[in-house]
Amino acid sequence: MPIPVFLALRYSRSRERSSFTRFISRFVMAGIMLGVMALIIVMSVMNGFERELKTRILGIVPQVTLIDAQQSSLANWQGTAAQMQWPQQVQHVSPFVQSEGLVQGEGQMQAVMLQGIYPEHEPANSVLAAHLLMGRLTDLQPGEYRIFIGRPLAMQLDAHVGDRIRVTAAAGQQHTPIGVMPAQRQFTVAGVFEVGADIDRQLILMHGQDAARLFRFPEGNVSGIRIWLDDAFQARDVANQLERQIQQLQLDDQVLLRDWQERFGQLFAAVRMEKGMMMIMLGLIVAVAAFNAVSALVMLIQDKRSDIAVLQTLGLARSRLYQTLVIQGMYSGVVGITLGALLGVLLTYGLNPILMGLGIDIFMHGQAMPFEVRWGQIVEIVLAALVLTMIATLYPAWRAARIQPAEILRYE
Repeated sequence: MPIPVFLALRYSRSRERSSFTRFISRFVMAGIMLGVMALIIVMSVMNGFERELKTRILGIVPQVTLIDAQQSSLANWQGTAAQMQWPQQVQHVSPFVQSEGLVQGEGQMQAVMLQGIYPEHEPANSVLAAHLLMGRLTDLQPGEYRIFIGRPLAMQLDAHVGDRIRVTAAAGQQHTPIGVMPAQRQFTVAGVFEVGADIDRQLILMHGQDAARLFRFPEGNVSGIRIWLDDAFQARDVANQLERQIQQLQLDDQVLLRDWQERFGQLFAAVRMEKGMMMIMLGLIVAVAAFNAVSALVMLIQDKRSDIAVLQTLGLARSRLYQTLVIQGMYSGVVGITLGALLGVLLTYGLNPILMGLGIDIFMHGQAMPFEVRWGQIVEIVLAALVLTMIATLYPAWRAARIQPAEILRYE
């Protein structure tokens, strides 16, 4: 074992230090442990909320869309899709029909987004199908004018499965002698969904052909092509790749690309900002605990001044002494960081049972508190804490290594 490591471990485990010095050392260790543990737990929970938000919202709304640049509808979407070479991130493509509108129930009216889907073209792992409370996607048949609505919207409109509600679309307006007449029709509620987000109040789903008739699209036309991705956060990169293809095919004057960030970008930017602020605040707690290692190292140096002088007299080089003191100062930090990381991961996985045991209601929309442990993130937290602890010990160790042994042993 190298001499600096041997001496540092020997002093760290020694019981001959003063009780106050041992208390300060353990206090530093406990502070770093709690800071790292809290940071891992909070960031894992924030990761879980971000994942659920991404899955629930971006799994239903179009992630990337390809629409007609000149008209409100796209003709021959199959031919347009066949011309494109989809990037690896693209999981599935399907047509969709969409417009803003109003829905009217028993004395209630609500602005919504009307979206027409084609169940036969929906992906096999559809998020919508997984969050249907009543009904199935196959219940949406062309010509039957059925719709799916979110549970909060159904409660607001007092609408139940089998009830008929009036849907008015912004698209498809007609000019008549008495003025502009909006496109409207009675629809039957065929199912209820709930994804646990505000989109439950903002979205109504129907069959694409029924939506196209309501919007008065030409036969076979759709609003555009909906592109499903493995990771919705890669939407901008995929859109840039497809944009280059469109320019190469000279279709830039015929089609346009849109992604989810135009509508929901501010929401996820706020989530990322909140996550970043939480990491900064908890990181400062870890930093304060790490810099407390300075006080522990200074007290150790004062307690072992004579031992340091004897080691120098016996021929221990200043560089070796400096390394010994740095390792000694980091000992409490390394132990605290290790324990904090282990406890943080264990408590994260056991967070829901622990909170339930304390009688805290953790269920939201029928699901327990989400979390996601990202090992790369944990490695970054551990490395950052180690670096802070090492920085805190550099100056005290350097000052102690420069002390002349004769000054210490003068009165011994």
